[in-house]
Amino acid sequence: MATLTWLGHASFRLDTDGGKRIYVDPWLSGPTCPDSEREPERADVIVITHGHGDHVGDAIALQPKLGCKVIGMVELMGWLSSNGLSGDDLVAFNKGGTIEIDGVRFTMTNAFHSSSAPDGTYAGEAAGIVVRAERTSVYFAGDTCVFGDMQLIARLYAPQVAVLPIGDHYTMGPEQAALALELLGNPRCVPCHWGTFPLLTGTPDALAQLTKSQVDRIEPGDTVEL
Repeated sequence: MATLTWLGHASFRLDTDGGKRIYVDPWLSGPTCPDSEREPERADVIVITHGHGDHVGDAIALQPKLGCKVIGMVELMGWLSSNGLSGDDLVAFNKGGTIEIDGVRFTMTNAFHSSSAPDGTYAGEAAGIVVRAERTSVYFAGDTCVFGDMQLIARLYAPQVAVLPIGDHYTMGPEQAALALELLGNPRCVPCHWGTFPLLTGTPDALAQLTKSQVDRIEPGDTVEL
């Protein structure tokens, strides 16, 4: 059974049916990541949606320890290459593109959000990622507002689970996230990017009151079966 574990803020660990382990935006030094999750034992892929520090997170420190591939926007991979990671360990692609690593398919989708590397340099546009493995399809929206072409993501990839930011202020809040779920075909929702800081006021309970979708009310460290 595939599982998804919330590591706080926008960080996740996806374990596929086939035993592959994928980290998405691993900010494991962040304030809400459980202590038990700060030192991963293994990973097959690290996915980064955009260059902000709370999403690039600890990828530079983690990759040499774990020996896995890091994938993301071409300009962001160039920045990582200039900041200590080997080009052989990086897989750069762009919106609309699909790559496959160890039987898992990753498709980069649009997102509407700013993006820069932690040092302030340009790091390409923000993106979302659809991960497809065995019977599982998960859409990680990254940091974004709602946008009409989410309905194209529904038509093309039919995600069973949508990981959406709901905190408001820097991303969608619950009202926009509810509309995003409607555009996506009302898949199950795992909310993120909420509760980390006082500015992020959106909550899963607020979202659940506005949508027909199943909303998982989880806390950092919790795991859901997919």
